[in-house]
Amino acid sequence: MNHNLNQKALPVMLKALADDSRLAILRLLNQHEYAVNELAQATSLTDPTVSHHLARLREAGLVSLRMAGNQRYYRVNDEGLALFKQMAGQIELTPPDPALDVSDDRWIAELGWDVQDQQVLKEHTHNGRLASLPNKLKKTIVILRWVATLFEPGKYYSEPEVNTILKEIYAWDYVSLRRDLVAMGYLEREAGGARYWLAGEK
Repeated sequence: MNHNLNQKALPVMLKALADDSRLAILRLLNQHEYAVNELAQATSLTDPTVSHHLARLREAGLVSLRMAGNQRYYRVNDEGLALFKQMAGQIELTPPDPALDVSDDRWIAELGWDVQDQQVLKEHTHNGRLASLPNKLKKTIVILRWVATLFEPGKYYSEPEVNTILKEIYAWDYVSLRRDLVAMGYLEREAGGARYWLAGEK
């Protein structure tokens, strides 16, 4: 990940961790995987409150989601946490020239999408890479619709090939991104995940 994108991701992570409940949840998830109701019991919080905190942590790339039927399981995203530690260790360094931190968003306009969708992309990307995942479903769908454009219609991809494409834009939680693409119907896959393809293109 480039330095400018790190600068955009760090404030999102710091905001996500600026809450005692979210810190407690992150510590629990660092031990093993939990479902929302299990976390609610462990933290004496309500299920909706836990879900809200998990959405903020996942938006920051610090938590990953795994779907098993209708059940959602969460765990610490090791890559995202490692990135946060790396950036926190460099926080005292001289910041880059602001002029160098301007994102080139011309590619967003070239998509030809409506103004609201373009604004979502501007908020969550930097030079064509994801800086954070939205915590609202409507915005997440916009991000996934864009990510789906990175795959060619009618082409089959192995899981490593899918991962390579996703790592280019969201290296610290590409696994959750891949799962979201499948869960929301943008990518389809064979049983066992041997091959992936754009939905409706088989």
